[in-house]
Amino acid sequence: MVQALQAIDRLADIAGAYGAIFCDVWGVVHDGEARNPPAVAALAEARRAGAHVVLLTNSPRPAEGVREQLNALGVSRDSYDAIVTSGDATRALISAGSRRVFHIGTERNEDLFEGLGLELLAPEEADLVVATGLFDDERETPDDYVALLDRMAARNLPMICANPDIVVHRGERLIYCAGAVARAYAERGQVVHLAGKPHPPIYDVASSLLPKAGVPILCIGDGMFTDVKGANTFGADCLFISDGIHRDELADANGDPARLAEALDGRGLTARFVQPFLR
Repeated sequence: MVQALQAIDRLADIAGAYGAIFCDVWGVVHDGEARNPPAVAALAEARRAGAHVVLLTNSPRPAEGVREQLNALGVSRDSYDAIVTSGDATRALISAGSRRVFHIGTERNEDLFEGLGLELLAPEEADLVVATGLFDDERETPDDYVALLDRMAARNLPMICANPDIVVHRGERLIYCAGAVARAYAERGQVVHLAGKPHPPIYDVASSLLPKAGVPILCIGDGMFTDVKGANTFGADCLFISDGIHRDELADANGDPARLAEALDGRGLTARFVQPFLR
């Protein structure tokens, strides 16, 4: 039986039932180029009503780097209590492994490695691959990585993926993320460790930051296989933002909670609430 999906007008309509909110960032709070003012206002209002708001993001950067980005976009500090990133979870995984690393991603993500005492090497010299993104995510796709992934697979190098997202919208453009490269590498039979949503460690870190344990938690996000799946695995209610990364895929169902519920159910997922965008 398909679980009913309740459309809500405003986050304030339901926020009072939750002691904490774990909210996605990219696709909900901003689109990589501009903030979403109604979302920022809604989270600030939820905080004033007593909810502890944790921004939970698959950004490969440490929390401080995300905070700087939010500040640059004009996201009010009053709209959240804490930030937890997949980059933070990745640092913990790296610390337990080899210090000889090949990095797939842009230089702007190298703050992830600060203080870890790593050697950044070529794939022929490394013992571990860390993928934070593509080298040039404005132009490249996973198809550009076939030869590189084959070279890595020939050495059976394990990979840590710092961002399990496959794609995101940057403004109106669709940008591939580290998750797309990790998926292609896993298809070669290689070991890939995924940090971030939908996997439990990032939710455990977020939960550890709550001032009171055992409170009802609402997860908010636009990614079916990261935010919704993560909430389902974690056992929390989910507010699905339908006009986000899946807006084209769900175009025929958007605006119809019953059809959206069927779309989620067909993917083995459920959510309790839906909005086109957070407000």
